[in-house]
Amino acid sequence: MGGAFLAAAVLARIGRRIGLPTIPLFILAGILLGPHTPGLVLVADPHDLEMLSLLGLVLLLFYLGLEFHVDDLRNGGRAMALAGGAYLALNVGAGLAFGFALGWGTSEALVLAGVLGISSSAIVTKVLVDTGRLGGPEAKPILGIIVVEDIFLALYLAALQPVISGADSFGAAALDAGKAFGFLLLLAAAARWGTRVVDRLIATRDNELLVISFLGAAVLVAGVSEWFGVADAIGAFMVGLMLGGTSSGDRIRELVHPLRDAFGAIFFFAFGLSINPGDLPSVLVPVLIAVTLTVVMNVLAGLVAARIHRFGPRPAAGIATSLLARGEFALILATMAAAAGLDERLSPFIAGYVLILAVLGPLAAGRAELLARVLPGGRRAAEAADAADAAEEAAPEPAGATRPGR
Repeated sequence: MGGAFLAAAVLARIGRRIGLPTIPLFILAGILLGPHTPGLVLVADPHDLEMLSLLGLVLLLFYLGLEFHVDDLRNGGRAMALAGGAYLALNVGAGLAFGFALGWGTSEALVLAGVLGISSSAIVTKVLVDTGRLGGPEAKPILGIIVVEDIFLALYLAALQPVISGADSFGAAALDAGKAFGFLLLLAAAARWGTRVVDRLIATRDNELLVISFLGAAVLVAGVSEWFGVADAIGAFMVGLMLGGTSSGDRIRELVHPLRDAFGAIFFFAFGLSINPGDLPSVLVPVLIAVTLTVVMNVLAGLVAARIHRFGPRPAAGIATSLLARGEFALILATMAAAAGLDERLSPFIAGYVLILAVLGPLAAGRAELLARVLPGGRRAAEAADAADAAEEAAPEPAGATRPGR
């Protein structure tokens, strides 16, 4: 386990030097040091890290719940809902059609709809910070789309769980879905109206007691959620939603950071352990088609979101490229698919797809102006911007003024 942490850290350091996100590098570390790759094998059996990996998954979604605010929906308004709905309709719809076109099965197609349809909140947030777009006009629609995706994800996973678990009949599937949605509604009601009670229960000045309390709550509710047919990660998300609104919310966000990073790295590393590189060539063509499809749908979604917010081609390109990466949610779906015994090609497909887009997304976001030039009206906008810059440079200086640097 120590070797796993250190290997992930070394690759992550290398990745940061060349501007790559850490998620694909953690997966790569698991692939290179796992039982399916010749050479040094740190972990011979991926199940040895199963509990730590699940804890990483729970903490990732718990932290996302802490960062989520219902007020974001109210402030975003109609434009945010339209942009988020359009993004999901284009990407999830394309993913579902692609899944059926592959012919791997209905349950597999539903999984692929989520894999191709939902972007990585972790990578998108990092891209916004690294490219300096948090203060740009496209930041609000991007964050709004992420919020809509998070809500959709909770409902989608709750509905998907009984379907891919192979319920015996429509009645059994409906009963399982009813139990899942009922428990999800109970958690949502607790998050909406039970914050004051939870605040009194968890409030303490002792950081040690606070860590033990929120970690125990997240893991316990995650386990109970799974028993009711709701994905354990969504249970942890709802606990984060509850605790994020308490008076201890800011301290919890600070205290959970190192836990999330450490065990999240093990989650991605353990996923890499389960991937056999020899299986990747068999899914290379579908992966490349899916990547191309995702790029096209993201560009269309970026144009639609920009039109809704009355933006030009540059913000449209920023929206399209910033939301391109896929990451933790795709891996959550891969874990669920493997547990349900679905087609064995799903895991290598998702691994290859996530690896390519997790690298391509940040690289494309850093060069969004190239995409902006080929979008409708982009060349004219770029020429106008260049002309404005040239005019500013050529403008005579006021008497007594000096240029910077003189």
